[in-house]
Amino acid sequence: MIRAARRIVDRLRLGGYEAYFAGGWVRDFLLRRKPRDIDIATSAPPDEVRRLFPRSRAIGAHFGVVQVSMYGRAFEVATFRSDREYVDGRRPSSVVFSGPAEDARRRDFTINGLFYDPAGGRLIDYVGGREDIVRRLVRTIGDPRERFREDKLRLLRALRFACSLGFDIVPETWDAIGALAPRITEVSWERIREELAEMFTGPDPGRALELLHRSRLLAELLPEVAALEQAPHPRSGDLLAHASAVLSGLRGRSTVLAFAALLKDVGTRPGHPAAGDKGGGAQRGEAVERICRRLKMSNGDIRAVRDLVETHREFFRLREMSRGEWMRMAAREEIESHLRLLGAAVAAGSGTPSLYAGWRHRLREFRESPPLRPLVDGSDLVALGLEPGPAFREILETVRDLQFEGALSTRDEALRYLRERHGDT
Repeated sequence: MIRAARRIVDRLRLGGYEAYFAGGWVRDFLLRRKPRDIDIATSAPPDEVRRLFPRSRAIGAHFGVVQVSMYGRAFEVATFRSDREYVDGRRPSSVVFSGPAEDARRRDFTINGLFYDPAGGRLIDYVGGREDIVRRLVRTIGDPRERFREDKLRLLRALRFACSLGFDIVPETWDAIGALAPRITEVSWERIREELAEMFTGPDPGRALELLHRSRLLAELLPEVAALEQAPHPRSGDLLAHASAVLSGLRGRSTVLAFAALLKDVGTRPGHPAAGDKGGGAQRGEAVERICRRLKMSNGDIRAVRDLVETHREFFRLREMSRGEWMRMAAREEIESHLRLLGAAVAAGSGTPSLYAGWRHRLREFRESPPLRPLVDGSDLVALGLEPGPAFREILETVRDLQFEGALSTRDEALRYLRERHGDT
């Protein structure tokens, strides 16, 4: 990646232009972190970049951004610029091509405003970013309220950088975040969801939730989650603290698991400990689906999050379950995700370690058992004259439980059972 990026810089310089590595790559390089991408900033106007790299393509012509491919990798090459007035809370109305100092000063945070000269191994710092990296601080470039008014998504980005890098947010930047928190919903929900997902699957999701709550951003975006602070938890103190601990236990897991951990106790009434309130799974699922739709999740992710939340508390009933019930749970396609969530909840103080160990034992027993094919399906219920509806699932699950328990072993036995129980319905 670096070899290809240096080749682009060399060609721009041979054309008579300045060119540097910019932004996040420089920050990660100084922190000895593996960077994901290299962005290049240059004095070359976009038309000149296109001329020097004939196979390039403009991907943000209005902002002077050209995508250049080199050695099979794509890089964004942006012309140094200054931004004019921000009119939509996200993007400038227009830009003026400028020099590197002006380009650095229009960026969001000092740690992202650095340039690096790969030819001379030279760091170029117009905004004090190097010192803030050494001191492990997140600080806006210039007046923080002005930076956040320009682009409200920066309110979340500040928290994400603090959590992903293990940095602190300087007081004046932190105060501005709290003051402008009510304006975060001016940002599209898709972008909000992306930032939250990165925080909750990052290296310190528990701290991310804490900072979101303290900054008042959580109350603006997810008031249902903020309200968990009012519901007690027997070991964590309250359900918001419990959610933070569960997220930390799932560190690095999927976005679906992270949001399930965040939302699994939404709607829990004050006075009901999380693992003790066994009712209301469907109602909780409906509330979770509304939140997921607000966040513009995909239909597949919504279904997955809702299923994890609706079913979660059933796993605490292992000792009460018949063989058929726990075997049916073990047969679930996403059983590993359910058990990861359970394991994180147990580690955070819900249930006991023996509960999680018990499920792992049951799962091994299930997987070592001969596979069982369902004896009947929905078409058999229709043939009995039953109207398709929510009851179908309950009936089929009952038959499946009896099959797992050995009470029903053949299709004929299952059909006889259905006729006796539901044939006259």
